[in-house]
Amino acid sequence: MENVESLAWREKKRRLLNKCRIFDLYEVEKESPNGEDGSFYLLDSPDWVTVIPLVHGKDGVENFLMVKQYRHGSSEITLEFPAGMIDPEELPLAAAERELLEETGYRTGNIIEIGAVSPNPAFMNNTSYTFLARNLDLIKEQNLDKDEFIHFHLVPVPEVLKNMGTGQYSNGVMMMALAYYNRFISSSS
Repeated sequence: MENVESLAWREKKRRLLNKCRIFDLYEVEKESPNGEDGSFYLLDSPDWVTVIPLVHGKDGVENFLMVKQYRHGSSEITLEFPAGMIDPEELPLAAAERELLEETGYRTGNIIEIGAVSPNPAFMNNTSYTFLARNLDLIKEQNLDKDEFIHFHLVPVPEVLKNMGTGQYSNGVMMMALAYYNRFISSSS
């Protein structure tokens, strides 16, 4: 039988290198399972939520309510599900409802968590939660942060399924969320 404890590194020291708005950067000294020291970098980031809003169009076609926005990392405009960081002391469900309302003006009457994943455990310590939202009502205008410029669109589900991972659908977190959606839908059938 495999001894998984033999894989774990022991943290010896942690030093804050930089505090940023969306993460803190640390240098972490650790000792390997065989006793050798190594230095690593860690992003201490808040947890995130992604909301997959499902809307039935007047024509009966299922659509995702998606947001289009500029992403600084890729310097591109992407088409994504509403998403954002979880505030300190905020529960993931409350953050999902808040982000959906802020980015689109829609409130949901039916929201459930369909998955949670560590987006990149190699150097990040956060969790990304995915929620499916149905029974949406447009109740107000968008309430965006000062640095958010977002348009929202109804996009037919088949178009998103076909194009995720290409062009404006290039966000990896959205691909993870869509994988949870596909698993949820196939297990509900």
